[in-house]
Amino acid sequence: MGQASKHALRFLFISFTAYSCLVQTVAAQPAGVKDAWVRAPAPGQNVAGAYMEITSRTHHWLVAAASPVAARAELHAMTLDDGVMRMRPLEKIELPGGKPVKLAPGGLHIMLVDLKQSLKRGDKVPITLTVQRADLASRAVFTVQAEVRADSAPAHHH
Repeated sequence: MGQASKHALRFLFISFTAYSCLVQTVAAQPAGVKDAWVRAPAPGQNVAGAYMEITSRTHHWLVAAASPVAARAELHAMTLDDGVMRMRPLEKIELPGGKPVKLAPGGLHIMLVDLKQSLKRGDKVPITLTVQRADLASRAVFTVQAEVRADSAPAHHH
């Protein structure tokens, strides 16, 4: 085999390897989401909590959320402080690799603030999540559909 043929084969191999890595990166969503839902707000209320279970394949952070139904979405935590429940905003939520993180009433959650429309039971709310690798090497953005449920509705598993 001549020198030119060896270079051509090497080029093809490197190109194919790079293409394969790109396809895997684009196709692989870094986290899976189960049971995404939004609590139906009380009449006149302009905020709603969004809940779900997120399982990241590797160590990531949930760093942002957004939804077209709200002016903004904030990451929050509820904590019991001297017998009083307090809600505080978070910059990010840790997603340890392979361990489910539950966003649930009374704990970690996403708060949809300044709702742009009424939300009623059965509606579907798109929520876009931004996750970042723990080593800050990359970010991924993906959207989940969350079902609006009544305040007392039990969690459904899909």
